[in-house]
Amino acid sequence: MFGFKNNKKYKIPGDKILKLMDSNEGCIATDRITIDGCKVGFMYREVPSPSNPDSGWRFMAGDEDDDYMNNPENHSVYQVNTICNYDTEIIQFLDAPTGTAFIRDETGKLVLDEDWESPEY
Repeated sequence: MFGFKNNKKYKIPGDKILKLMDSNEGCIATDRITIDGCKVGFMYREVPSPSNPDSGWRFMAGDEDDDYMNNPENHSVYQVNTICNYDTEIIQFLDAPTGTAFIRDETGKLVLDEDWESPEY
């Protein structure tokens, strides 16, 4: 996790993270994925932060409510590769353009979320 220190107990220890992609770009993911071990249930790509090596990707389990998301203790910055280790199914979508979102459907498959509206910045 980009050298930040915290007391979180990750589902996959850092020394078990495999290199699944060449990018060192970052992303934001919730603890529902990295601590609880949930699959990515919702992912979207916003305009990357120009001052950081940011991919623009944001990953959630999909069941996080507003209270959960509004607490900064519940999500952190990671390399996208790290989140790929938690859910390899996301890799096929990582080249999608900004403004794109994917959601896990009733069959458990990640699909394009055609109803999602990208927030205005």
